[in-house]
Amino acid sequence: MATDIEEPTLTVDELAARAGVTVRTVRFYGTRGLLPPPVIGPRRVGHYGQDHLSRLALIEELQHQGMTLAAIERYLQQLPEGLSAHDLAIHRAVVASWAPDSAEEVSRAELVRRAGRPLGAEDLDRLVAMSVVREAADPGTYRVDLGLLRLGVQLLDVPIAHETILAARTVLLKHTRAAAHELSLLFRDEVSERESVEAMKDLSAHMQPLVVQALLTTFQRSLKEELREWLTEES
Repeated sequence: MATDIEEPTLTVDELAARAGVTVRTVRFYGTRGLLPPPVIGPRRVGHYGQDHLSRLALIEELQHQGMTLAAIERYLQQLPEGLSAHDLAIHRAVVASWAPDSAEEVSRAELVRRAGRPLGAEDLDRLVAMSVVREAADPGTYRVDLGLLRLGVQLLDVPIAHETILAARTVLLKHTRAAAHELSLLFRDEVSERESVEAMKDLSAHMQPLVVQALLTTFQRSLKEELREWLTEES
């Protein structure tokens, strides 16, 4: 995976402020190896980039899911080297998806605040198409999936037609639902002898992060192969 080409420009104070953590936390994560070391510039000042910011957000999300620092270390060690800030943001979205339904009903102003940017009518249509937002019963309020909001907002800047988003959503729903069905059958076979609902829930809870990670990795590799073949045919 390609790394970000943007040069690190954030001081440790700026990085901490952007991430919503303390400078002490940033330094602590660095000593534990959870954050890569900064780029040392003039006057021996360390500079951080978007990859550090995205990694901090991922660490915070992992902690939010109840993982210990030791478990977070193991998780980060298993990630491929050279992940870009964009790749890390995708992993954070995947981690957020482990949590129970995080949909929340908010006002238009609160939705804009959480999105961190103005949202026009077209932006809202695109977020609805991605199943990130939908209109609630009360006028002027929206039900938003907080686990997907950040990723959805990032996709607003991708130059892709509204109809294409709808078509892509249909494709993803079709194939992910089929995969979920096949996996659920495997899980049922695993606990059939015990016939325990709790055993099924326990197995699902342990397997979900692994399955989601496997799906993400497989999809990224398959998409790269498809793009490589397409570019070869075009050239």
